[in-house]
Amino acid sequence: MNISLEGSTLKSKAASKQVLVILGSPRKKGNSSTLAARISRGAKSTGAEVETLFLQNLKISPCRGCDTCQTHDSRGCAIKDDMQEIYPKLIKADAWVIASPVYWFTMSAQTKIFMDRCYALPAYAKNPFADKRIAIAMSYGDIDAVRSGCVNALRTFQDAFRYAGSKIVGMVYGSAMKAGEIADNEVLMREAEELGKLLISR
Repeated sequence: MNISLEGSTLKSKAASKQVLVILGSPRKKGNSSTLAARISRGAKSTGAEVETLFLQNLKISPCRGCDTCQTHDSRGCAIKDDMQEIYPKLIKADAWVIASPVYWFTMSAQTKIFMDRCYALPAYAKNPFADKRIAIAMSYGDIDAVRSGCVNALRTFQDAFRYAGSKIVGMVYGSAMKAGEIADNEVLMREAEELGKLLISR
């Protein structure tokens, strides 16, 4: 009976939690996306609402470095593209899941452009990174996380969110080549699902 009550309490507590999943792979059903889906499943199992964005289908231009977003009276990013619709979603969400494959020893171009454009997020809300809970999911083709360059991307995420004041709750990453192949790694899949549950619990 106690276990049942605790489960009900957790689900009720998470019911209002919002998770935004950012897929940075050009393959919608690639390995990093497969990991992100398992994280999402864990979050949903405890009552969170999950929305997924597939960056490859969106028009997001690189940051121009114009600093329009940094002025005291800024109205936001000067680039009018699909990122304008993402900013309010980022602000509203309690947690983010960022998924990317390793491309040329770091995160994918789609993911990096997204990260660069987050530079303008403070123009849309006060302290928008504060209290955000972050999960990172990555896949790489080599058998080694260091040699593949995965650690380069992980360190970038760590540095960026430490600076911004967000909390990285956890990172899941593993080796796979063919799209979806990472699903065969049952241990990693379970870790991803547990991360999803942890992501929205406080």
